[in-house]
Amino acid sequence: MGLGEKRKILVVDDEKSNLAVLNQILSMEYTVLTARSGEEALKRVEADSPDLILLDIIMPGMDGFQVLVKLKGADHTKNIPVIVITGLSGENNEERGFFLGAVDYITKPFKNAIVKARVRTHMMIVNQMRTIERLGLVDPLTDISNRRSFDDRIDVEWRRCTRENKPISFLMMDIDKFKTYNDTYGHPQGDILLQSMAKLFCASARRPADIVARLGGEEFGILLPETTLDNALAIAEKIRQDVESLQIPTSDGQTMTSATISIGVASIIPGETDIIRNFIEKADEYLYAAKNSGRNRVCSGSA
Repeated sequence: MGLGEKRKILVVDDEKSNLAVLNQILSMEYTVLTARSGEEALKRVEADSPDLILLDIIMPGMDGFQVLVKLKGADHTKNIPVIVITGLSGENNEERGFFLGAVDYITKPFKNAIVKARVRTHMMIVNQMRTIERLGLVDPLTDISNRRSFDDRIDVEWRRCTRENKPISFLMMDIDKFKTYNDTYGHPQGDILLQSMAKLFCASARRPADIVARLGGEEFGILLPETTLDNALAIAEKIRQDVESLQIPTSDGQTMTSATISIGVASIIPGETDIIRNFIEKADEYLYAAKNSGRNRVCSGSA
């Protein structure tokens, strides 16, 4: 979510008046999306990925309970919190909602303070969970994907390229003589170098499916789905040249530092019997070949 961007709430109710009231209560703080049936609600969830859902129970056709069962039964929607809206008397419906996975309930007629308070409570939980997820998937120094995030993504993209018979390429990259750089300029300056490299790599892999990750220490990777070996080599060589020409000032602004990088490139159209681990190991072999043949170069081949 971008800076200043509002969280999204999907309000599901077949009554226009209820939608209008909830929109008026919530729209100052949130982006309010609406749906007037269970079927429309499920389509909106797929299209817009709301952060929170306010779901009416009594609707013609697919009722709120049925929608809740659908949402909680799908991996990609089961973690979206749902607050049940009900005008029904008695506790049975609230209990049934909780049993099916709702996190809270709001009764009609709506009271502004109660609606706002309950929505804020669950949005705060959403924000906390998103922060925890982000911290678990992002390298804190460079603010790019970490190894765990990379492993998750390559599994998804590998299966997609296998299914669609598309190539996938991987750049394994290592900063040359990073220990010497650290010893010469100090660890804080080494951190600046790593951050500068991460920014440069991200500028070179800008498609939505591309992933730039810090795999550990001074080692980085770029995953390039639907990319042939020739195209991956062109990207790798451009990165190598850009790194070679990069000038990084020290904290006092008086000294300009530089570094070089070695890159191993592997590419494959994966089949059912191919294994991701072997693919990564092949890129690692090419990286070491680049190191052993003089550094500041690209070595490659098909996996």
